[in-house]
Amino acid sequence: MPTLTIQSDLCKGCGLCVDVCPKKVLGFDPSSLNAKGYRPASVLAPDACVACAFCARMCPDCCITVER
Repeated sequence: MPTLTIQSDLCKGCGLCVDVCPKKVLGFDPSSLNAKGYRPASVLAPDACVACAFCARMCPDCCITVER
């Protein structure tokens, strides 16, 4: 099972990773804010991840890591 890690302190909540995920693994947790005041992306459905790494390639801040 793949491991998807988001460095929430670096995420600016642009949503590009959420939009590109074919399995809808990522989303936004309305109750969380990072130190910069942004709502970071969160892993909402880790079991659905197929390790395509589209999210990591799309992230402009390079804060997503996908491991098989």
